[in-house]
Amino acid sequence: MGLFLLARDRKARTSKALWIPVVWLWIAASRPVSEWLGAAGTDASSMSPGQLLDGSPLDRFVFTGLVVFGIVVLFMRGHRVRRLLRANIPILLFFLYCGVSALWSDYSGVSFKRWVKALGDLVMVLIVLTDSDILAAVKRLLGRLVFLLIPTSVLLIKYYPDFGRRYSPFTGGATYTGVTSNKNQLGYLCLLLGLGSVWCIVEELRDRHGTRRNRTRTLIAHGVVLAMVIWLFWLANSMTSFSCFLMAVTLLVATNVRAFGRRSWIVHLMVAAILTVSFSALFLNFGSGLVQSMGRDPSLTGRTDIWKLVLGMVHNPLLGTGYDSFWLGKRLEKIWSIYWWHPVQAHNGYIEVFLNLGGLGLTLLAVVLVTGYKNIVAALRRDSRSTSLRLAYLVVFVAYNFTESAFAMMHPIWIFFLLAAVAVPGGWVRIQPRKSVALAPLSPPVVPCLEEV
Repeated sequence: MGLFLLARDRKARTSKALWIPVVWLWIAASRPVSEWLGAAGTDASSMSPGQLLDGSPLDRFVFTGLVVFGIVVLFMRGHRVRRLLRANIPILLFFLYCGVSALWSDYSGVSFKRWVKALGDLVMVLIVLTDSDILAAVKRLLGRLVFLLIPTSVLLIKYYPDFGRRYSPFTGGATYTGVTSNKNQLGYLCLLLGLGSVWCIVEELRDRHGTRRNRTRTLIAHGVVLAMVIWLFWLANSMTSFSCFLMAVTLLVATNVRAFGRRSWIVHLMVAAILTVSFSALFLNFGSGLVQSMGRDPSLTGRTDIWKLVLGMVHNPLLGTGYDSFWLGKRLEKIWSIYWWHPVQAHNGYIEVFLNLGGLGLTLLAVVLVTGYKNIVAALRRDSRSTSLRLAYLVVFVAYNFTESAFAMMHPIWIFFLLAAVAVPGGWVRIQPRKSVALAPLSPPVVPCLEEV
């Protein structure tokens, strides 16, 4: 509560509908409602393939309600929504192909329901980006996520271990999860929200219009959160998220320097260097000592073995198995019979897309990435302040998917990528209301008198 009060901006005016994506992301970045009510939660190693098919009726009710409310809001903002959709045809085509792919899935009903749920991510992003003051809406969205989820993770880890920790049934060792379900989820939660706090700090340092008192209060609030994020990174021991965080912070700070952010070739060079170093260290054995120094073996903790196994199970390389259908049924049973820890993803986002959507899906995703990057770089020349965060989230998305999969419904990294990649005509600015034209009152008609007639 103290953090909320410190960073409160009384001048910002955002829609009450912003609470809908806030609640959606509160759930997506932590745990489903059914798992919170189950106290100790569930773990993939103790689940059966049938549980993945059934899902939770309570969670379905909550998500459906949020999506319905979100669609009502978008319907009321019809003009702005249509304008935004026309500017983002590649993203619409990708979502449309995902829905069509349910037709050739082994589990068409499950695939289609998951696709409808995935549309909720796009609905939430559109609510934020059609607000009358987009920049204020993004700041308020980040604040409501940061000031609740990060301190609560610290609270649960220290004082409520039934909620904040997990214990391996095989080794007995403790892993720290906070508000999430596992340490990797805690890692990317710290990655996304820590990056948001860094951006808010940079914004306050660059803002010359606010009062010194308000600036100091905001810097204290986000500085405290950033200290918590570093501590949680250390506990989670999620090297993928931490390395992405360091790269993204470097890029965000650099692009806020006018000499760098306004020159496209420098931005291209920085992004290419970050992604090339990451890819080479992980897959080309260049700098393999760097990977080992971070506590990871050359096989990336067994990921390469999983990749070989699942790629050999794809029967249609062009179309894949259908949206979010690969990890179901007989395929899942075979994989779980080999791996006792029951993986439910390929631990590589691009392989995950290939498994579910085939080469055609990968091509459409590449188009979304390229057009999103072009839009961000073009906007960076006009406004480096807000666009630097968009660029950082896009690079995080690309790099994170090298060793983890973020192409999933309600995955926070996927949602933040959409928030960054969606092209907004005019940028993240306040939408000025249309000025009404005052009309002169009409003079009464002249009616001739009877005598004149």
